[in-house]
Amino acid sequence: MHDINFFRSDLAGAAAALERRGVRLDSAAFAALESTRRDIQVRTQDLQARRNAASKEIGIAKGKGVDAAPLLAEVAGLGDEVKRLEGELERVQRQLKDFLLDLPNFTHASTPAGKTSDDNVEQRRWGTLPEFDFKPKDHTDVGEALGLLDFPAAARTSGARFSFLRGDLARLHRALAQFMLDTHTREHGYTECYTPYIVNADALIGTTQLPKFEAEMFSVRKGGTDSQGEQLYLISTSEITLTNSVREQILDAGSLPIRLTAHTPCFRSEAGSYGKDTRGLIRQHQFDKVEMVQIVDPDRSYAALEEMTGHAETILQRLGLPYRVMALCTGDIGFAAAKTYDLEVWLPGQGAYREISSCSNCEAFQARRMQARFRNAQGKTEFVHTLNGSGLAVGRTLVAVMENYQRADGSITVPEVLRAYMGGQTHIVAPQERPGA
Repeated sequence: MHDINFFRSDLAGAAAALERRGVRLDSAAFAALESTRRDIQVRTQDLQARRNAASKEIGIAKGKGVDAAPLLAEVAGLGDEVKRLEGELERVQRQLKDFLLDLPNFTHASTPAGKTSDDNVEQRRWGTLPEFDFKPKDHTDVGEALGLLDFPAAARTSGARFSFLRGDLARLHRALAQFMLDTHTREHGYTECYTPYIVNADALIGTTQLPKFEAEMFSVRKGGTDSQGEQLYLISTSEITLTNSVREQILDAGSLPIRLTAHTPCFRSEAGSYGKDTRGLIRQHQFDKVEMVQIVDPDRSYAALEEMTGHAETILQRLGLPYRVMALCTGDIGFAAAKTYDLEVWLPGQGAYREISSCSNCEAFQARRMQARFRNAQGKTEFVHTLNGSGLAVGRTLVAVMENYQRADGSITVPEVLRAYMGGQTHIVAPQERPGA
């Protein structure tokens, strides 16, 4: 959420900053709400001043033995009017808050200008694209041919956009998550966390999924079908729980930076995405992700963004997966982000780079919503900066391994760095082809 004082002092500047990312600020609506707020506050202050004066007059009248009943009636009436105005002020302030909650973050000056993903700017590439002496298959064809990827089984129990992994493919999926966690905790300084998979609305407001993107969330109601039960939500990413761990806290400067990671399932309704990636594991209602979150001093948040992006890159490099890093433009960047790098991995079956990680600096945008602060060197409190990044999306990494390491006989080579997690196994073959099967 934005600092309302900036909008009050420089509404034109706020409008220009939002225009940079293609969002039109309804300046007239904000100005009208602000005018109403100021009018109510002035009227309330005038009434309070009159009530205080009348109260003194009552004391004087009583001291002189003069009938104070008219003054007492006036004070009572003033009190009722003040109470009414306080209710109006609360309503207007709530409208102002809702107005700000609906607005995306300002983008950083280094975020490229643009309207669509076509305007994103490539920063660098890593790795050599694999060459095959056969036509590489899509991961769906690879997995189904091995009998280890079963979409019909998932559809029978849960419907479309769910997957069912079996045998060594399920084991490879688990190995990837373990490898990611071990790398981030042992080498990159993150603390592993186990977090709730269900959260309340306040947590989602804090990390900006609500109110703007409620349609993207799966919701449940505490107490089953009871319509009076509390509305809760399945997490779409553990960014939600990790970042909210500092909610309503005043942290010591010495505790920063805080680096957290978690491996969780993620649940997304994918509202509005039908027709996109309907085949395979790319766009699922349920998928796993290893998330990275950093809570940092504002002075080092952009250094932290480069660092976090490098942490995600390390995973891809050790897996030997070619990728490129893209700086997202102002028209493609996420709602809460001031600057974002996407990592896009090469998928031979599609002949294209596809997103596998997104690393963002949200500056104080989430912290202001969560009231997450720290005490600086001067002893004053200020908002922390929050960053989040995929380190990586496990399902999409599995897709990348399957497509980049596929062999002509239909088997999959296990990347060397994962073999220790696979009991020394070097290849994934159909179950009937395994020795001793």
